[in-house]
Amino acid sequence: MSSELSASSNCFSPIINVAAYKFFRWDRLEKRRDELKSLCYRLQLRGTILLSGEGINLFLAGSRESVDDVLVFLQNIPEVGSLDVKESVTDYQPFNRMLVKLKREIIPVGMEGIEPVESASPKMSPKELKRWLDEGRPVSLLDTRNDYEVELGTFENAIDLRLKTFREFPTAAMELSQEVKENPVVMFCTGGIRCEKIGPYMKGLGFSEIYQLDGGILKYFEECDHAHFRGDCFVFDQRVSVNSKLAECDHSECFACKHVLTPEDLLSEKFVAAKSCPYCFRTPEEEHKAAISKRQKEIHRIASLQKGCVPYENRRWISIPRRSAGLPLIEALTENYPGYSREQWQDAIDSGELGAPIAIKESLQTKKVCGEQIVREGERFLQKQLNYVEPPINPSIELVYEDSAIVVLNKSAPLPMHPSGRFNLNTLETILCAVYYPDKLRPSHRLDSHTTGLVVFGRKFVHSQFLQEQFKSGGVEKHYVARVLGHPEWDNWECDLPIGDEPLRNGGRAVSASGPHALTRFVVRERLADGFSMVEAVPVTGRTHQIRLHLAALGFPIANDPLYLVGGATREKPDEHLRQSAMGLHAEKLAFTHPVTKLRVEFKALYPPA
Repeated sequence: MSSELSASSNCFSPIINVAAYKFFRWDRLEKRRDELKSLCYRLQLRGTILLSGEGINLFLAGSRESVDDVLVFLQNIPEVGSLDVKESVTDYQPFNRMLVKLKREIIPVGMEGIEPVESASPKMSPKELKRWLDEGRPVSLLDTRNDYEVELGTFENAIDLRLKTFREFPTAAMELSQEVKENPVVMFCTGGIRCEKIGPYMKGLGFSEIYQLDGGILKYFEECDHAHFRGDCFVFDQRVSVNSKLAECDHSECFACKHVLTPEDLLSEKFVAAKSCPYCFRTPEEEHKAAISKRQKEIHRIASLQKGCVPYENRRWISIPRRSAGLPLIEALTENYPGYSREQWQDAIDSGELGAPIAIKESLQTKKVCGEQIVREGERFLQKQLNYVEPPINPSIELVYEDSAIVVLNKSAPLPMHPSGRFNLNTLETILCAVYYPDKLRPSHRLDSHTTGLVVFGRKFVHSQFLQEQFKSGGVEKHYVARVLGHPEWDNWECDLPIGDEPLRNGGRAVSASGPHALTRFVVRERLADGFSMVEAVPVTGRTHQIRLHLAALGFPIANDPLYLVGGATREKPDEHLRQSAMGLHAEKLAFTHPVTKLRVEFKALYPPA
């Protein structure tokens, strides 16, 4: 009941608005916060008080008695002492709630080690600045506020740094010309706090004579009215702006972008309360483009972390396929996981790195195994690798397209599609799962780790399943471009050499008369002066390593192929040096039926420049 009476009485009593800040050193901040929060709630005040080890910054609004009580309480704290308070009056409460917060800085600068020093940039009184301007003295006025504040009003001929946030100020100030630094400079902001904080930094940039406007624009208005100032002053409460009489103006503020709005702006069809205004409104196409740009930055950020390159315990499951049933364990491992040599697998068994999983008190442990034990189909083993470090990847992944069902990317190389072999964390699938969480993206097909180009992921299982069926049935049109060694004597060629199903010990495949049918169509695009050629490849069937093996078998192996040689032969094991770079094979075009719209869609990505 008391709060209702108070709210009602505010309709007839003026609301006192005060703002104050001060830099000083103090401690026991949690205790100070709790005391101030309790006091302000009891006095039914609203506003914001920021406390940090460097001082206090406050904005309060309420009855005269309540505001005075808080100011007296603060000024009785020895470390605080007297406060320079700016005051104005409204007939309504300009704040929605009362916040008392602990902050690292009361005014964040975005650079370590910047602390206010009294002598760094002396304060110039508003009347002294007006006298300088009246006399036409050579002086540069430097506006330290954000762009939307400056747009509402500033001093004539003031320097506008076009800041989005005050954190950008140090970098922007560094780029000011030597001519500006050699003349007297007066910095100014709304109330003076930003200039006081940045003074030492500015002094260090080599300004010969730099001042800060004492009390900022608000105090200038009090003492000098609107002389040499054009427009109004932005304030950080529901008033939005005040004029040179410190009276509230008829401006509003956009909830979405914080831009100041005129009454005419509110009539625009682009103004939607709490959503958009003429300055931040975007068409659906622009929204989609902005979303793509934001997602692209996040993909690059996550990929650049290369989490697999930081030592960790890598756990991977080893499953025994049907073809290896009845073999000794060491033989099955060597046959199915060629990334490790027989000796390496034996070392893993002997050291206990590879074992049979057992559950002990809800934790997963392993027991010793023997390299000669006979394995069964589907039997599983667990490999635990301590201080494991994965090979580095190329994080330059390009987001080509996304919607609610699919994500299309231009994959970089080297970059494996999913966890396997030497990779677990440094994979495209792992990166995308982190970026798109809680969606679990699933690849609809695969590219070799060293192949660049287009890949498509489904955002839901049903979408991925729909796409996978198209890839299996040949419903997807795929075009590749390969940089090959040599100049083919033909311009067009169809290669139908069958490819064996069983992998070789090095993980590759071989031409085999008994293998499944495989067909690739080739077109020579360009014969290069360096002895290489650019060849377009269209796989009609989809066998493992089909394009690589067919080109090698025809006598034109792909540049930087770590495995296949002229004639279709393979190295005993993949070339480790070549595995650290991209192969000259690029998935240039994909065309398929969209899983939701059921329309045919097509995507292209040009062969990466050398």
